[in-house]
Formats: sequence, C-alpha cells, structure tokens
Amino acid sequence: MKVIRLKEGKERSLLRRHPWVFDSAVHKGGADSGETVRVEAQDGRFLAWGAFSPASHMRVRAWSFQEGQRIDADFLRQTVARAVAARERMGIQSDGMRLVHGESDGLPGLVVDRYGDTLVAQFLAAGTERWKKVLADALLEATGLAKLYERSDANARSLEGLPVATGWLRGEGPTQLEIREHGWRFAVDIAAGHKTGFYLDQRDSRHLFASYAERLQFQRVLNCYCYTGGFTIAALAGGAAHVTSVDSSGPSLARARENVALNGFDAARAEFLDADVNATLRGFIEAGRTFDAIVLDPPKLAPTAAHAERAARAYKDINRLALKLLEPGGVLFTYSCSGGISADLFHKIVASAGTDAAVDGYIAQRMGAAPDHPMTLAFPEGEYLKGLVVVRK
Repeated sequence: MKVIRLKEGKERSLLRRHPWVFDSAVHKGGADSGETVRVEAQDGRFLAWGAFSPASHMRVRAWSFQEGQRIDADFLRQTVARAVAARERMGIQSDGMRLVHGESDGLPGLVVDRYGDTLVAQFLAAGTERWKKVLADALLEATGLAKLYERSDANARSLEGLPVATGWLRGEGPTQLEIREHGWRFAVDIAAGHKTGFYLDQRDSRHLFASYAERLQFQRVLNCYCYTGGFTIAALAGGAAHVTSVDSSGPSLARARENVALNGFDAARAEFLDADVNATLRGFIEAGRTFDAIVLDPPKLAPTAAHAERAARAYKDINRLALKLLEPGGVLFTYSCSGGISADLFHKIVASAGTDAAVDGYIAQRMGAAPDHPMTLAFPEGEYLKGLVVVRK
C-alpha cells in the first residue's frame, strides 16, 4: 500500500474526520489516479485511507478513518447500502430523491439521484472513477433497480484530470422522465438537464412556497432563474393568480411550460420570459411593476471561498433590485447554492441589499437543502444551499 506523509501540523483536519487533504499539506508520497493510499502524520501515525488524485489540488479524499478497514468492493457495497437505507427513513414525498451525497455519505466525489425507476450518477473524483463498475453494481443492488445513467459532465471532473463521460452504464431506457413531488408532476431530462436533471434539493422550499401562496393569497409572483418551473408550479398549486418566470435558457422555459400543462394549470396564469434576470429586474423597476412574492434562486456564483467577494456583489445586486420590486408585506424567497458563501455571509449580503434598497424586512425562516442532501458533523461543507424567507415591512 502506498503512503502519503503529511507535513507537520497538517493532520488536524483528518483527526476531526474531515475527508479532504490538499496538495499543500502533503510532505511526500504519490500514487496512481484513484488508487487507495495510507495517509500518515509526520510522525508516522495512521490518519486515514483515501483515494489519491495526482491532478487535483484536493490530493486525497478519505474513504475511512479506521486503520483496520479494507477498502474493497465489499466496503463500497456496504457504504452505498447505508446511504440508500438512510433515505428510506426520511419520509421524502417524491419519487425523485438524492441517494448519495458525496462526502456526507462517505463516498467522496459520488452523487446519485433517483428519478422513479432510473438512477443518475455523477462520478466526480478519481477514487469514484476508479471504482465506477463496483459502485454501479452496488447502487443497483441496494435499490433493486436496473437502469443507471451517467452524467459525469460537471466541471469538477476536469479538476481531477478526468474527461467528460455520459450515457447508460447499466440498462437503457428513455432519458425524458416524469417524477411526482408533493402530488405535483415534473418532466425531467436526465441527459441534458442541469445537474442530474432537476433541482431536488429545493423540494422542501417549493412546498413551503406553496403554503405561503395559499395562506397569503399571492396575486403577482416573480420567479427568477426559474429553470423548469419548480417554484412556478408551487405558486400555482398554492393558488397564486399569476406567475412571471424568468430564465435565459429557452429549453428550460419550454420544459417549464410543459410542467404547467402537466399539472393542469391555466396557461394564462403563467408568463415566461427568456431574458437576463438583472436586466429584467431593472426593467420592471423602470416600468413601475411590483410583486407580492419573489423567488431568487440563482446558479452557483462562488464555488469556493476565493470567489466569495465577487459573488457577494452579484448576490447583493439582485437582492437589492428584488427588494425594490416587492410590495410592503410581500415575501422574498432568496437563495445561495454557493459553497463559498456561508449562511452568515449570505444573511449579511441580503441585509446590505436591504440597506441600499431602503427596505427592511422580517426574516421569517431560514432554509437549506432537503434532508436527502445532508451535511454531517464532520463535513459542514455539505451545507451548500442557504435560503432566507424575508417578509418586507
């Protein structure tokens, strides 16, 4: 077994069972891409078994912190089975759910979502790539399913020195699927949709938004970065009179219209704009339009803390514009899915936006990802999605 020896003092994160070892922490040692290595402190103490990635700044991702653990097919099957079993205890109101959430499930670099009878997996790190066949079999065994589609096309692959890989790994079938969530229907494109096809992490937030729409009887809703219309459907299901949805992707908007029809809503209640969100918000301000509910769910703007300053300006700008458009008593659902923006920093950004907009509001609720996208005690980075419900004074 090859050994990675860390620099003095660099073992502290692994002693806290945090799974990442960066290249700057490594004193000596190397291995092939994805090969299992023994990670030791400077004095030779065992720290972890991990997958080595020679191309990545994240040089090792830990599989286990138990010295007697053997990293083999049986270990991976058991780890996958535990992750799948955990979801069965969560009471998820959907046949679309995340079954494996990377490091939080002890499988760093692996993301697996279930859409009905089909699994969609992203193998995003050297270790999961090396064990891909074993992991694919383990996933089908744990779920009793027969179809697994690969969507290893995220930018993280290039950071690991891995090429894009997509297509059927096990079985085959349609890539245009339909799932149900809280009684609603959603069309999903697992081959071309964002992430693995759908934003499953916002499931609970969509349900919450529907309850606000029903209780407060929204008349004019604005859904920004609407993608395929998840929050649009939630608003309509809650009884909102009219929803304006904005996105710069024509195919996503087409799918959003399809979802409105799938759920039997009157098309006249839904307006779709293929446009830039910032420009649209500014145009609405100039036109004097206002809304009693707004959703801001932008794409990831700060993948790491190094991008936080630039992203903070962008988040502040769109929140400032949205608060200007919000009626007194109106509700803003605002989110950041950027790992480089902490919950505390996001709160400060939205507060600063309110100051610049001369608007104050009550923070009615804080939100995060649905429970099938967990963070753990040892891996707080799992908390990538942050949200606030702001009720304008």
